[in-house]
Amino acid sequence: MAEFDAVSKHLIQTYPEDFAGFALGREDVQVLEVIDVQQPTVSASHADSLIRVRINGDEALVHTEFQTTDSTDPPMPRRMAGYIGRAIERHGVPVCSSVIYLRPDAGRRDPGQYSQEHPGYRVLVQYKVIRLSELDGQRVLDAGHEGLIAFAPLMKPPAAMASRAWLRRCMRTANARSMASPAKADFLAGMSLLSGLVYRPETITDIISKEGMMDLVRESSFAQYLTRQGIEQGIEKGIEQGIEQGIEKGIEQGIEQGIEQGLRDSILAVLETRFGVPASHSYTARIENVDDAQRLKELLRGAVQAASLDAFGQLLDEEPE
Repeated sequence: MAEFDAVSKHLIQTYPEDFAGFALGREDVQVLEVIDVQQPTVSASHADSLIRVRINGDEALVHTEFQTTDSTDPPMPRRMAGYIGRAIERHGVPVCSSVIYLRPDAGRRDPGQYSQEHPGYRVLVQYKVIRLSELDGQRVLDAGHEGLIAFAPLMKPPAAMASRAWLRRCMRTANARSMASPAKADFLAGMSLLSGLVYRPETITDIISKEGMMDLVRESSFAQYLTRQGIEQGIEKGIEQGIEQGIEKGIEQGIEQGIEQGLRDSILAVLETRFGVPASHSYTARIENVDDAQRLKELLRGAVQAASLDAFGQLLDEEPE
């Protein structure tokens, strides 16, 4: 799930002090550098985040991995052993590693260590397992660490508080933070996206709409990124389907049908990203029944530019010229 990785990595790179302190469970951490893990000299298999810090006068690396599901190929302990070993080889300082599980059902069987008991060649690599659903979310809101507030909806709400009320409180807390408009737009959009791991899209959309955040979220770089990704993936899928159909029905006809399907997938992806439209919505079947490429292009432009879902619905109701 690249979108969740993108948001998590953006937040940790923007607020490294918050994450370093959170992972280590202490406040006396001085951040020296956020290491660019995309450099080929760092590792052929990229870690999610490496932060060089100083603790009590000594340097160390804070290594963080974000997981939405359990890693099975390879299992998480093997992956972490590889990341930690390469980081030690490359940087030559102690490595403090953590896996942060975002979904409530993930990481329950992660032992927090890789162990090899072969006689004479014992290996033990330990790391911290952090499951957000087990953490006190209100403590995070009260502490005011901006980098962590975006993850608060995935944490445990106060006793007797309904999940929807908790999400609203988290959103309000984030919106109340003092920051420049572009940064706040990205922050709220990132929080909304992460919330989708636990909450239904329509619940998130309803709250940000009622709290007056929708326009700000739509302006964020995350929203634009997801829109582009949806369009590109939809067109790519459509072309692939078209080529497969072309083998039997003729290459030209297959590609044409594939492009049309790509446009349909792109429209649905944009509607889901911007307005939280689920696959079961009545618009989905109507869009799937449109078989004119020019009409589909008009609807795609409308999905990207419409001020509201109702405005798009009016365009969908119009008779094609």
